[in-house]
Amino acid sequence: MRLPFSARAVAPVAFAIVTLTGAVAADVHAQNQLEPLAQAESAPSADQSSADQEIRFVPGAVVQEMPAPFDLSSLSESDSLTEMVAATGTAPEPTGELLCLAQAVYFEARGEPLSGQLAVAQVVINRAESGRFAASYCGVVTQPAQFSFVRGGRIPTPNAGSSAWTRAKAVALIADRGLWPSEAGDALYFHASHVRPGWARARTTLATIDRHVFYR
Repeated sequence: MRLPFSARAVAPVAFAIVTLTGAVAADVHAQNQLEPLAQAESAPSADQSSADQEIRFVPGAVVQEMPAPFDLSSLSESDSLTEMVAATGTAPEPTGELLCLAQAVYFEARGEPLSGQLAVAQVVINRAESGRFAASYCGVVTQPAQFSFVRGGRIPTPNAGSSAWTRAKAVALIADRGLWPSEAGDALYFHASHVRPGWARARTTLATIDRHVFYR
């Protein structure tokens, strides 16, 4: 059957519209599929993102200086030894040489006033610096026949939870840093006041503090 003229004229136009619409739809579909690929190519990977963050958040040195566990800078010359010991009460547990010094203070003078404890620490320090004894605090303390609390070259363990140990640690730290002058001065020897050792007659007495006598 032949189409009328009007139908024959419209048909090619309709076909062209349908074809053009299909082409546009295909083009849109293609763009929709390409956009995620383009975004994926432009977006950084997880590794790249992590690397960028590391670069941004670590601009300087990784190791930072730790704050001091206690601060003595606020103390003045008018402050007492008692106040200084209290200011060092937050000091961490000593190790190495400082531990031996604190143990000597604890076992020799924990029942003494703070000035007496400081004097014992000063004797240990003086000996280590004298060149006449061992060159370290631990060497001085464990030297045979010098400190009665040492047994077989070994230092006992103090009661770490006691206030006496807290004070001994503070006194040892103060003495080691030279933060407070001791009445013992440059003493190298001391003994309990209830004994009279023969060697004491040949020494110069420097101070008597509570139950200890100190000599040069």
